[in-house]
Amino acid sequence: MELKKYKLADIAKIEISGVDKKTIEGETPVRLCNFVDVYYNWAITKDKAKRFMIASAKQSEIDRFSIGKGMVAITKDSETKYDIGVATYIADNFDNVVLGYHCALITPNPTIVDGKYLNAFMHTQYIQKYFENNASGSGQRYTLSNDTISNIQVLLPPMEVQRTIGKLLADLDRKIELNRQINDNLEAMAKQLYDYWFVQFDFPNEEGKPYKSSGGAMVWNEKLKREIPQGWHCGTLLDIAEYTNGLACQKYRPTDNNKLPVIKIKEMHDGLSADTEWVKTDIPDDVKVFDGDVLFSWSASLEVMLWAYGNGGLNQHIFKVTSKNGYPRSFYFYQLIHYVGIFKQMAEARKTTMGHITQDHLKQSTIALPPNVDIANKLEEKLCPIFDEIVKNNQEIMALTKQRDELLPLLMNGQASVNSD
Repeated sequence: MELKKYKLADIAKIEISGVDKKTIEGETPVRLCNFVDVYYNWAITKDKAKRFMIASAKQSEIDRFSIGKGMVAITKDSETKYDIGVATYIADNFDNVVLGYHCALITPNPTIVDGKYLNAFMHTQYIQKYFENNASGSGQRYTLSNDTISNIQVLLPPMEVQRTIGKLLADLDRKIELNRQINDNLEAMAKQLYDYWFVQFDFPNEEGKPYKSSGGAMVWNEKLKREIPQGWHCGTLLDIAEYTNGLACQKYRPTDNNKLPVIKIKEMHDGLSADTEWVKTDIPDDVKVFDGDVLFSWSASLEVMLWAYGNGGLNQHIFKVTSKNGYPRSFYFYQLIHYVGIFKQMAEARKTTMGHITQDHLKQSTIALPPNVDIANKLEEKLCPIFDEIVKNNQEIMALTKQRDELLPLLMNGQASVNSD
């Protein structure tokens, strides 16, 4: 495949944004596409823009930094040089959406370079190494100068090939994003149903009617400082689940191909990657992780999730949460999420770091428990298929992401091509 070489500045306009997050009287209200929005997304769509923060900008800033379909944005400044130069494609046109500071806006010349292709090119290892090697600063802050960005050597195939490659990778990303949206809706639906039953206490009574709304007896509980259904009592998170801490996995390094990926906080947040470490398969069964297991990072991120990325070995600082006294997964999953949310709010109110949650914290927790697990199991029957679908979609997201990332260098250097099928 014939590739022509261009300097980025010769085929695109480059603008360094300085629009901050402030709202200033007299300026025009705008939505800001910020560093994190660029960093975490292959493409920016109208659905994502609905969640962008509100700020304000001068008209001159709006004229220069408004994002629109076909543009590419990149991160420009960060604490580490590995987080700069991360690109996203602007997939739609927007009203009053402006690129925020610490980012650069690239407007391709559409007669020479396709925006989707340019976005893909900016994700290649070649470009990432270029940014790492040419970033200025050290220790506290790294940045890309206008000259560094302008002098990127862009390799372009014919426009028809650019569009074909760009579309294929963008289509894969759209499917990934669609799965995320489906999961957002499934998670919201499951949480709403759980809240209806066990926060509002409108679980079905003996006649199938909502308990509290139909006049079910409620009594004040002094420990919980609220009314709960008659016959219920105050318990703790340790009454409904077991919390098994992970291993110091460096003691279990594999010596052959019988190995499992190590699940650390990074893997909980981002899934498995090329940087994921490995552990022997003959670790204790109670720290082996399977799809659908509930994991809880009790330090740092304080995150509760359904694992969906294949069998693994659990590292320290993460609890594997399993049933106790017959309580089902959905019940202890949402009770734990609620507790972690309160813990974070208290830390924010004290203006302290969030710290970590210990078994003692869990022992001191207070939750409303039914007289038996029957009502929790009835809701589990409804939520289990939803949880399974969420796990399945996350598995597909990981597979599609892997496919996209593996195809990227092959398509860019001509080792693979896109045929009519």
